Amino acid sequence: MIKKLAGCIRQYTFLALISPLFMIGEVALEVLIPYYMADLVDLGIDAGNMEVIKSVGTTLILLAFASMACGVLGAVTSSTASSGFAANMRSDMYNNIQRFSFSNIDKFSAAGLVTRMTTDVTRIQMAFTMLMRMAVRAPASIILAMIAARRINKGLSMVFLYVLPVLAIGLFFIMRKAMPLFDRMFRIYDRLNNTVQENVRGIRVVKAFVREEKESEKFGAVAEELYRTAYGAERIMALNGPLMQTCSYGCMLLIAWLGARLIVSGSMTTGQLISINTYVMQILMSLMMLSFMLSMSSIAVAAGKRITEVLCEEPDIAEPEQPAEGPADGSVVFEDVDFGYGNSLDCINDIDLKIKSGETVGIIGGTGSGKTSLVQLIPRLYDVRKGRVLVGGEDVRDLDITALRKSVSMVLQKNVLFSGTVADNLRWGSENATDEELLEALEHAQAKSFVLEKEGGLYGRVEQGGSNFSGGQRQRLCIARALVSRPKILILDDSTSAVDTHTESLIRKAFREDLPETTKIIIAQRISSVRDADRIVVLDNGRISGVGTHDELMASNGIYREVYESQMKGGDFDAAE
Repeated sequence: MIKKLAGCIRQYTFLALISPLFMIGEVALEVLIPYYMADLVDLGIDAGNMEVIKSVGTTLILLAFASMACGVLGAVTSSTASSGFAANMRSDMYNNIQRFSFSNIDKFSAAGLVTRMTTDVTRIQMAFTMLMRMAVRAPASIILAMIAARRINKGLSMVFLYVLPVLAIGLFFIMRKAMPLFDRMFRIYDRLNNTVQENVRGIRVVKAFVREEKESEKFGAVAEELYRTAYGAERIMALNGPLMQTCSYGCMLLIAWLGARLIVSGSMTTGQLISINTYVMQILMSLMMLSFMLSMSSIAVAAGKRITEVLCEEPDIAEPEQPAEGPADGSVVFEDVDFGYGNSLDCINDIDLKIKSGETVGIIGGTGSGKTSLVQLIPRLYDVRKGRVLVGGEDVRDLDITALRKSVSMVLQKNVLFSGTVADNLRWGSENATDEELLEALEHAQAKSFVLEKEGGLYGRVEQGGSNFSGGQRQRLCIARALVSRPKILILDDSTSAVDTHTESLIRKAFREDLPETTKIIIAQRISSVRDADRIVVLDNGRISGVGTHDELMASNGIYREVYESQMKGGDFDAAE
């Protein structure tokens, strides 16, 4: 974990290395101040020597300013390095997430990834800052203060050793109790973020079903669990302060008692006692810093493990060593294909299917029959468990992934638009597409009229998720975006479900007339959406039940005929007919 996270420092390595040097300089100067303070008291104030007071006083002022300068430089360099470290960590996580296959993404919830890139990274950033400052400052202060105190009085300088065992045992039990609670707290953060994310995304459904109160109760339950866990952890960590205070005051009493006896016996001066007391307090304060750093480290370790999981996650789908440039055409072949998600049973079994380049193929089947799973194998969003998928005569596992996916445009069931303009969203298909090409794609998708009617036209605003467009409009914009890339294969995954049958028939007509060389695979629930396809594939429980034209399937396939008759009774064909 440490090695992986350390790799995120990169260009800030120099700042991360010099920051501890400034901290050591600050500590060294701070240790010198009590040493000269003893001379100021004994040789200046007690002796009434103004020359000594002026000389030592000037030295103390210079030491104070020099110490302050080192402290400021240390703070600036450490904060710059830690901020850059956090930025690199977030960037590396985000870039690795972009490489994930669907199966990798399935391992992490969206809320969990957000927590890792925000809360967890912030925890690591704070720990890194402490590592550059406290982790160097505290040990340096202990060592230098111990050396200086021993030069004054060897016996009295060892007073803090009496309380060290008490401090060590106390810290051990605090850390042992707090660590499991911090691990649990981060897991609850994921659940809390997931609850908020679900509620915000589905706010229209929440309000439509008047579920605000229930959603508030659900959020409150998770928030209460987080509160109790965090309260338990912080309550244990809060014992650190009283423990340190008890040890500090114990040392002060011991020094006062032993130091007074030494002064009375003439073995020590008042100035030396003041210096030793200061040094012992510096040592104890440094131990307090170390204990605080250990408590923060326990949080950082839990956060670091979660971040490392994302950074170390390797995509299940890897680029071939010597990839072919791209598919030659839009032909698709499934050869004895089996597929399933994760460790679950296969949801697709024994699929053998050949689709010619330029052919229009409809896919019909009940919910859970494997329609979406099947077409996701074409652009290699998932890999098959058995058999192979060929595009343009090449196994998709031998093709360059980028070239393959640029040749295959998918319009998914979930219509996703991004904040920006209509043109910005359409140019996801092709960054260099001209306005004329965008308008042409909109016309094919029957979206040109409503886009131009809106304020700004092509450059009109698209709100987050496309909330300022209706469901049917979002579907047509997503189809237009897929067309802009001029793909060899176009996959429509139930992407006209919110479009009326007349508009849908116009879209299909545009496909036939304007995209003759593009292979079109249309998944649909309505038979009217695929009736005029060259061939229709009927899926049932992950297997092909039948393949043929509408008339052939009506004559030979009971499942297809049953679906057709049920939809006829429901009037689904009225508008199309």
